Formats: sequence, C-alpha cells, structure tokens
Amino acid sequence: MPWTTPRPPSVPARTSGFPESAEPAGPPRPSRVSRPSRRSVLVTAVGAGGAALLSGCSDAGDASGASTEVSLERRMRESAVRDSEHLLERYDRTIAAHPDLAGRLGPLRASVAAHPAALAFVEPGREASPSPSASATATPSRSGEPVPPKAADALAELADAERSLAETRTVALAGAPGELARLLASVAACGAVHAYLLTSTPGA
Repeated sequence: MPWTTPRPPSVPARTSGFPESAEPAGPPRPSRVSRPSRRSVLVTAVGAGGAALLSGCSDAGDASGASTEVSLERRMRESAVRDSEHLLERYDRTIAAHPDLAGRLGPLRASVAAHPAALAFVEPGREASPSPSASATATPSRSGEPVPPKAADALAELADAERSLAETRTVALAGAPGELARLLASVAACGAVHAYLLTSTPGA
C-alpha cells in the first residue's frame, strides 16, 4: 500500500464581519442644495420687468384714450358754440335791418341765445358761466353778410341758416360722446322747428 502524505485541515478565510456585498457605513454626506442658474434668474427678472412694462403701457393707453375722448368732446363743443353764436349774430342783423320783425323773431332769438351756454365745454369741477349773448335784446352786428332788403327774403335766409345748421348737427351727433350727442340732437330739432316757424304764415 503506497504511502500518502496527509493534507492539513483547511482554515476558513478571515472576513471583515460584513457581507461580501456590503461596505462599512461611513458618515452621511451633505446633500447638495440646488441653486437657480444664472440663466433662470435672468429669465425671471426679464419676465417680471416685461409684465410691469406691459401694465404701465396698458395704464398709459387707458389714460390716453380718456384724454382723446375729452379732447374730441371739447373740440366739438367749441365748434357748436361758434355755430350758435354766428346764428345769433344773423338774428341780430335781421332784427336790426327789419325792426318790424322783432316781435316775431324775439322768441326764436332767445332760444338760440341759450344754446352757447348749454353747448359750452366745462372743465371738471367748474360751473358753466352764462353766455354774454343770452340777452333777449337785439344788438346789431357789424360783421357778416348783408341782410336782404325785403322782410320775406330775410326770413327765408334766416330759415335756411337754421335748417343748414340743424342738418350739420344731426350728422355730427353720430360721432359725439353720449351726453353731447343727446344735446346736439335736441338743438338740431329746435333748429328744424325754427326753420318751419320762419317760413310759415304767422297765426296759421
């Protein structure tokens, strides 16, 4: 029987005491705090600035719109006042040239004399001042076209002036602000009535 050398007993390998797949736990690492990038900060700032700019433009647009409306109303009122004053001067010239028509024209003239004060533009917070032309007494005017020598022609010319101004105001009221549009419609209707009375037979 051949001689065999006995093998020494196998010694288990030393382990570190941890599972093979596990590592010893070290101190916890501090987590990184996410900071916004410079690009995102700039985008946010630009967006906020743009919103403020748009808001400012919107406010300026509203103010500009209100200012434009007031300016339009003011121009229209001043033009309407001038038209009424010119018509009043025509009444004065007619009465001065034909004193016998004073009784017939007096009430119509008084109505026309009230229009400038009603049409005048009034600044906010102020009261309208009475028109210096509101007097019912005829005052001859040195300006304007001459009055026809015949009374009938003078009345017809005055009626044409009333009718023409009424038509002009009827067209203008379509583009006028609310309150002024109603006022122009009323004054235009008054002018149409005046034109009818000037061409009708008294007492008919």
